[in-house]
Amino acid sequence: MYLQPRGSSPSIANSELNDYYDQLPPPHRLSSFSTNSTTHLAETYTDGAPIRTRPYYGDRRGEFPETPFVEEKAFTRSSRKKWIVWGLVVVGLLAVAGAVAGVVISQTSKSSSSSGSNLAITGDPSQFSKDSRLKQSFYGIAYTPEDSIYPNCNIQLADVVTDMQLLSQLTSRIRLYGSDCNTTAMVLEAIQLTQVNMTVFIANYPDATDDGVAYNRQKTAIESAIQAYGTDHIGGVTVGNEFILDYLDANGATDPNGSVGNQGAAILTPLIDDTKSMLQSLGVTLKVGNADAGSFFNDKVLADVDYGMANVHPWFANVSIDAAAGWTWDFFEDTDVALAQNLSNKPDMSIAETGWPTNSSDAGNESNGASTASEANLQTFIDTFVCQANANGTEYFFFEYFDEPWKTQQFGGVEGYWGLFYSNRTLKNIEIPDC
Repeated sequence: MYLQPRGSSPSIANSELNDYYDQLPPPHRLSSFSTNSTTHLAETYTDGAPIRTRPYYGDRRGEFPETPFVEEKAFTRSSRKKWIVWGLVVVGLLAVAGAVAGVVISQTSKSSSSSGSNLAITGDPSQFSKDSRLKQSFYGIAYTPEDSIYPNCNIQLADVVTDMQLLSQLTSRIRLYGSDCNTTAMVLEAIQLTQVNMTVFIANYPDATDDGVAYNRQKTAIESAIQAYGTDHIGGVTVGNEFILDYLDANGATDPNGSVGNQGAAILTPLIDDTKSMLQSLGVTLKVGNADAGSFFNDKVLADVDYGMANVHPWFANVSIDAAAGWTWDFFEDTDVALAQNLSNKPDMSIAETGWPTNSSDAGNESNGASTASEANLQTFIDTFVCQANANGTEYFFFEYFDEPWKTQQFGGVEGYWGLFYSNRTLKNIEIPDC
């Protein structure tokens, strides 16, 4: 549900989401679902826990009792100067890596300070106080660094360091949305400085209307970041976020596998293939995936990737908070997992976004018709989804790390209020479960 600025008005943005969720089935198979935190996410199971029916993907180091969760990718968008990675003679692998990293972060600092001064990092970022209220209970979390929306880039490395310190206490995985504003390099540098155990699903957010300009700009950024930092903390590269949904909406269509949907796929799949070629040229092996709205995956796109990430939002489907967790699991299994299993490549599937908003910029959008946007309802969704999803093997990225005021300004409604934290990085009035 990350909304790239496209000059949309709040009404257009909201109608786009409503049009998407008008395609969704109503809540079903929830007769045994309750809001009790011990309730599992589907109807009945032989031993009280759902049986996982699909393979995992990504780094699993964080799922064992004595191993911390592995922190993952962050997302930034920046109007940066073109990165320059000087041709370095091999004097020593560590010296080369250090030099390249220095160039990347140097360029990042120039870019991020273009509209403000860079915040200083003091002390040893790997030594930080832990918050007893935070638990490493989330499979993954969706993350967009502050001030990282292209072309208004003002991302601060000190902020990303703070974010990694906090996120590492909640999860071992993060997903990003794009690589503008040197986001990929910033996140990998912050992981290196904090020495946290984090895996990042980095991303490229292409635009269907610019003849590959945004894609190539981010491809260059991804390439430079991989050369500088390697792939130890990268779980995959996601190409496209709601690309098919946006393409259909822009062209007055609704069927992701109809003629218009296939036209969109014909634009996106060459970018996916080009990303694979780029990774191969770098001599690295990474999975390449795609993220889209849960019922708007194009078969040709999914057939071309290693993994798919589905945005599944009970709020926008007008589901009540009491049924939200069960509906999310049902929809994901019945729509996205089932689709992937019918394709010859059987891509791994995860939930790219799910969560519950806590506020609205106006009274007209503070309810989805069944329940309200509130911290109490976010707590209910956390209590009925997180530990249960972990138990049954559902891979998900909770939406999202913190509130994003720019979305409130540009789109209104609930768009800016999905965070576990307020925009100032203060935890909301919620309790994180200890799964």
